Amino acid sequence: MTAKPVLPTLSEADSNSLTPKALETEAIDVNYSETIDTPANSEDVLLRYDPEAIANHYRSRIFEVWGRLLSIIWKLGFWYWGIWSDRRFARGDRNQRKRAIQLRNLLTELGPAFIKIGQALSTRPDLVPPLYLEELTKLQDQLPPFPNEVAYRFIEEELGDRPENIYAELSRDPLAAASLGQVYKGKLKTGETVAVKVQRPDLCERIGLDIYILRTLAIWANQNFKFIRSDLVAIMDELGSRIYEEMDYNQEGHNAERFQELYGHLKDIYVPRIYWEYTGRRVLTMEWVTGTKLTNLEEIAAQGIDARYLIEVGVQCSLRQLLEHGFFHADPHPGNLLASPDGKLVYLDFGMMSEVKPYQRYGLLEAVVHLVNRDFEGLANDYVKLEFLSPDTDLTPIIPALGEVFNNALGASVAELNFKSITDELSALMYEYPFKVPAYYALIIRSLVTLEGIAINVDPNFKVLSKAYPYVAKRLLSDPSPELRTSLRLLLFKDGSFRWNRLENLLKNAKNSDDYDINKVLDQTLDFLFSERGEFIRENLARELVNNIDLASQSAIAKAQRTIAQWMGVKTKTPVKPVSETDSKNLDHVQRIIAILQETKGFDPMLLVQRVPNLLGKPEVRDLSQQVAGDLAQRAIARLLREMLASDESNPASQNGNSAKPAEVKPFPQLSLPAAFRFDN
Repeated sequence: MTAKPVLPTLSEADSNSLTPKALETEAIDVNYSETIDTPANSEDVLLRYDPEAIANHYRSRIFEVWGRLLSIIWKLGFWYWGIWSDRRFARGDRNQRKRAIQLRNLLTELGPAFIKIGQALSTRPDLVPPLYLEELTKLQDQLPPFPNEVAYRFIEEELGDRPENIYAELSRDPLAAASLGQVYKGKLKTGETVAVKVQRPDLCERIGLDIYILRTLAIWANQNFKFIRSDLVAIMDELGSRIYEEMDYNQEGHNAERFQELYGHLKDIYVPRIYWEYTGRRVLTMEWVTGTKLTNLEEIAAQGIDARYLIEVGVQCSLRQLLEHGFFHADPHPGNLLASPDGKLVYLDFGMMSEVKPYQRYGLLEAVVHLVNRDFEGLANDYVKLEFLSPDTDLTPIIPALGEVFNNALGASVAELNFKSITDELSALMYEYPFKVPAYYALIIRSLVTLEGIAINVDPNFKVLSKAYPYVAKRLLSDPSPELRTSLRLLLFKDGSFRWNRLENLLKNAKNSDDYDINKVLDQTLDFLFSERGEFIRENLARELVNNIDLASQSAIAKAQRTIAQWMGVKTKTPVKPVSETDSKNLDHVQRIIAILQETKGFDPMLLVQRVPNLLGKPEVRDLSQQVAGDLAQRAIARLLREMLASDESNPASQNGNSAKPAEVKPFPQLSLPAAFRFDN
């Protein structure tokens, strides 16, 4: 056996890990005696995910494959037998911790693929009992370590020198051990404190065998169970690709740097630095970050950090990952999300990343709009765009079914939205109608479900989708893409009428988004409104302006007449035209919208004033102003004629053919909008 290298070690006081109890777990017998000498040709075949190469590699190893499959079935079956017998003899409560420990040990023995499943379950307090949750959480970074000798050998093979010649210091033992590797705390000779992650031995072989078995089962299930419409093979290929990328630490380093470039500028987000000189395929050296798991609420509270706020930061970051840039962290379990001492959310472990294509991102945004708008026909078409339904699917029976499902899930308002409730309701629908889950969606679901699981642990009433709506509102108002402009138009207009309440809701939610620039939104809105593409909106907006200005002027004139009559002591018989409930609500919405704009951070009305000269030169502005002025004049003339005709009909002298002395024509009073409509208040 190779002698253990002697390295300067960090003191216990300096070795505060990301997980201080990293090694407090029952010992699991893992045989590493044969893993160090894996044949080179076998290793080369399994370095990247190639389903055909993997199938060819294992197709001739019938005994190895069947031995592994039977071992999995036997171990899981034996554990389930214990669960059944506990229920049968009413000892479930007494043995629950014992069964939870058995499950954690079982998943550990079964290897990395099954550990990933356990990690996903460890974030779901709404699905897993507390004792199981406590044990499964240990799978995040408290797995049994492999020998230091193996780790040191990998460091030497990857970095070209012995560890003691590369690092100034290295912790005596790994401080955390996860599914694919274990982490040492070290110090570079230049003084930086680093985390050194070393991959587990024989990883490609073990994961390759499990992926082959699971993919073969997926092929068999798709061929034999017609009720399974989702392409399980494509889903397995997507998952397999991500896991194989995770086994290449060079790829993980590039992922970390790309993540930093895209999201590191967001408020209270922190991404550690990668040290490329000390990084290879099986060894990754990155900046050491001290932090506390988001699930350790007592310790976070003791540091004066608001865990709920950090969850909101994580939700906003995830929205930008999924809907803005499309490059997202597909494994955000508590071991990979830390609260730093200065109150920032630290992202770790960038091995499992995935991407959402632009048309998928816009499709998801449109689906949220249609969901909030309860436009289930639009939502059904979104499912076609997102590849949940084939283009030739008859949507006629699906539209009312979606309405029934989502009306139950939505509740009274967007504040009731809950990702789990929606996915639970939708899962039943997918069995009844020809839905299929596209491969790319599997990792999105995993990411969102994991994040919501962490959020529920922090606050059982936390609603991920409710917190997401301000970002969606901001994107709808500020994104110039044709897809979202169409969604915005559909949201704001119904049957040719402008829905002021929707605009008010969007503006109110959008102003809560940290990077919302109201002046930029106003600039983009004006540019779009007075462009050729904005003609439809201009026509509808002109009609709404005429309605509201006319209503406001009538209201002002009526109030002035009553005030003057009261001042002169004269009773007026002029009937006051009642304001419809719809018009009254619209006026209230307009006033609140103006108030929201004035309260929005960064709003500057002078920017609008400065743009007026340029706008007045646009032919579209002249056409709009002429249309509004013409419609107002037509309404005023029509109203005057109605009053004159009504006056003639009620005048006895006129009815007897006698002419009456013409009334003195008084100048028409100058009109102005009420104070609430002006920006100079």
